[in-house]
Amino acid sequence: MKSKLSMQPSRLGPWLLAAAALLASVPALAQSLVMASTTSTEQSGLFPYLLPEFKKASGIDIKVVALGTGQAIDMARRGDADVLFVHDQAAEEKFVAEGFSLKRWPVMYNDFVLVGPAADPAQIRGRDIVLALKKLAAANAGFVSRGDKSGTHAAELRFWHLAALDAAKGSGYQSCGCGMGPALNIAASSGAYVLTDRGTWLNFKNRADLSVLVEGDGRLFNQYGVMVVNPAKFAHLKAAEAQKFVDWIVSPAGQGVIASYKIGGEQLFFPNAGK
Repeated sequence: MKSKLSMQPSRLGPWLLAAAALLASVPALAQSLVMASTTSTEQSGLFPYLLPEFKKASGIDIKVVALGTGQAIDMARRGDADVLFVHDQAAEEKFVAEGFSLKRWPVMYNDFVLVGPAADPAQIRGRDIVLALKKLAAANAGFVSRGDKSGTHAAELRFWHLAALDAAKGSGYQSCGCGMGPALNIAASSGAYVLTDRGTWLNFKNRADLSVLVEGDGRLFNQYGVMVVNPAKFAHLKAAEAQKFVDWIVSPAGQGVIASYKIGGEQLFFPNAGK
């Protein structure tokens, strides 16, 4: 007579076969990585359009943490992101020089615009950003600064510096310490002026009577770059997956997706990888 113990394998056989079949039917866990990026790429609607195309091509999911560029860079410096996609070239080049990435790739560009009340009480309308800021300061006009160390905030401070108004921006100047969308909302509700990237502006729905007043100045050029965070600094990072994203976004396929993203027929970003 067989013992109970000797019979257990035969009893378990069908269960083991069923379990094996079930496991075989479950897809492998998707690869994923974390991207530290800017509020402008998120709030413009680019990532919801772009990242599904990358997943189709690679099978890799990307979790985006959208912050001001300065905060995004700090996140990458702590090893909390696998890839960095931002728009402050000087800060990006410093990030590479300090060894936090081995290379920076240019990806795309658009421009900044200065928006404000359509009636333009400070009379700044035109193509000269420096002259416009001088007029705003002289009129003590309401101006909303992001004040969040973002790429847009860094650009705004550069323009104030060019106007020699670092410490004299007028009594209407206010810093919200917020993202681009909230800054635009404050300007719309208070009739103030604000500097914004064009992508977020085109996707912004709560404009009230805001209108683009200053555009076309070459100094308003807005370049975006992407970097793989150096795995030699943080061994846990998913450098291989991050490099796949970089390789894709600077490839003709990724660049084509960027170029095809439009709102109301207007292109938001212009690919320029390798240029």
